[in-house]
Amino acid sequence: MNEHRADNRANWDDRVAGHIEGYRVDRYINDPAHMSNIVMFDQERLGDLTGTTALHLQCHIGTDTITLARLGADVAGIDFAPKAIAAAEDMFARSNTPGRFIVSELYDAPKALDEQFDLVYTGVGALNWLSDIDGWAGVVDHFVKPGGRLLITEGHPVAWALDQDREDRLLVLDFPYFEGRMQTWDEDTSYLGGAKLTATTSHEWNHGLGEIFTALLDRGFIINTFVEHTVLAWKMHSWMEETEDGWFRFPEEVRDQVPLMYTLVAENPAG
Repeated sequence: MNEHRADNRANWDDRVAGHIEGYRVDRYINDPAHMSNIVMFDQERLGDLTGTTALHLQCHIGTDTITLARLGADVAGIDFAPKAIAAAEDMFARSNTPGRFIVSELYDAPKALDEQFDLVYTGVGALNWLSDIDGWAGVVDHFVKPGGRLLITEGHPVAWALDQDREDRLLVLDFPYFEGRMQTWDEDTSYLGGAKLTATTSHEWNHGLGEIFTALLDRGFIINTFVEHTVLAWKMHSWMEETEDGWFRFPEEVRDQVPLMYTLVAENPAG
């Protein structure tokens, strides 16, 4: 593991305590019907998961993973942060939910788990922590069985490229759209929960849609669904409005100017 990934792993281990509180993990333990809004956003595109196998890449503390399980899938989760995996295992155990978890850096995951799945799933705010989208697609290709699917919902690369500190309601590109340039941050808080971080350094990379599509198409995937959304799972800009169901969007005068998230469904053809 190189220095940048090691920094990110320490940073994400440090976030776990605050995220257990911020994601209100107690709801998943105490209410067997509670679901992650991230997964349920794509319920129609996921379809019936009863009797399927699902792998959640970059699963963090498992709130999306447990939702996939409650929708009927036999689930496994992979994440590089040991404390996150421990929290996910604890939540599954305390809620009596079947599932298994593996500690592995994403690019090493095929060495840690030599299986294939009906569904490989990745949720919002995951790809930006990866330096190499082509390498990611190789991992996806390893895990999606013939006839299986990848479903990813993610922050749109245009949204990631916007200046997030402007208060004048102008949408201005200030960060790279393409993968080439790493962004390094030194912050003692996370986007959720009030805990102070001691491992404050983290690194992110944007990935253009062309880079993502090409990485999958080069491996033979068929992209069946691609939908761009005008809502986001977190308040990226201070002047965003919260919807009744807990999503965030721009005010009406600029709402349709840029996409904020996208959902992509790709199939690994049988044979």
